[in-house]
Amino acid sequence: MSLSAIASKVREGAPLSHADGLALYQHPNLMEVGALANDVRERLHGDRTYFNRNLHINPTNVCVAACKLCSFSRRGADADGAFVLDVDQAVDKLRARLAAGDRVTEVHIVGGLHDGLPFDYFTRLLSSLKATAPGISLKAFSAVEIFFFHRLYGMSIEDILRRLQAAGLDSLPGGGAEILSSRVRKAICPNKCGADEWLAVHQIAHRLGIKSNCTMLFGTVETLEERVDHLLLLRAQQAESAGFMAFIPLPFHPENNALGDRPAPTAAEILRTVAVSRLLLHNVPHIKAYWVSLGLATAQTALWFGADDFDGTVSEEKIYHQAGSLSPQALASGEIARLVCAAGRVPVERDTLYRNVAQASGGAI
Repeated sequence: MSLSAIASKVREGAPLSHADGLALYQHPNLMEVGALANDVRERLHGDRTYFNRNLHINPTNVCVAACKLCSFSRRGADADGAFVLDVDQAVDKLRARLAAGDRVTEVHIVGGLHDGLPFDYFTRLLSSLKATAPGISLKAFSAVEIFFFHRLYGMSIEDILRRLQAAGLDSLPGGGAEILSSRVRKAICPNKCGADEWLAVHQIAHRLGIKSNCTMLFGTVETLEERVDHLLLLRAQQAESAGFMAFIPLPFHPENNALGDRPAPTAAEILRTVAVSRLLLHNVPHIKAYWVSLGLATAQTALWFGADDFDGTVSEEKIYHQAGSLSPQALASGEIARLVCAAGRVPVERDTLYRNVAQASGGAI
């Protein structure tokens, strides 16, 4: 399929095929692919680039999964570097940001699969954060964690989600998808839930009115065909349940993990994947340039390759930094606005559900 034929389908609003996705990955001119993705981005969002004021909290890095791709987890509570935050310690992280005058609107919570914590630890964590800042949005627990809770505590996925929702859960992050291929998951994360189970958690969440994000970790052992398969599985899930807010392409980082002999994806590969995802995922509203994993320069450039979201202020991000990310630990909202403006886009502060909070044409919000 030629790029001109694909462009015609894009202009007509026709969904692209697997062959189209593979052709976009293999097209020799990256800039042409990026320009086509940018056309879609600008049709949907114009010059706007979204971000929010968020805080990351990792309750624990103790994890039974032992994924080869992971630099964050520790096998047991007694392992060197292992930690478990008690609820008060987690809440103190939010209190510290609020006391410093930071208008945090979202707390992003993901952690390891710890088999020694009671379920009420997680409900107390959510309810305590909500009590500290009642208007805050809690985006918590990946589908992998939800499925692990289902297995560990013997409750249905729906019951798990309803109980977390009652405690304050507002949305789910998109992590743990890696590549939705049994071959790849067997090679890099054999102890995590399978592709069908990951999708099922999101389907149930969407039915309960819980919005979520979706991701793809690329650059490990997958083929280009498997990347396209992954994107089309996400697109099919979105067509059915319509709850994905944003897609986040995540390049693999090789330091301090069992796959460290593999090079990290190049900036060109990252930008192409951003562009291909924007073109294939016609029914997912937003594509995120997660600056923590992409790096600031590549994230800025991605805003012209299909991405319309820069993520947020973050704070204390551990997972990618332990895998070798050289990006800052946090960004002030004014610095995000400056970076977005320098890239030629308009920064728009949003909440978790992409409702506008503020907009600026200068360097601060």
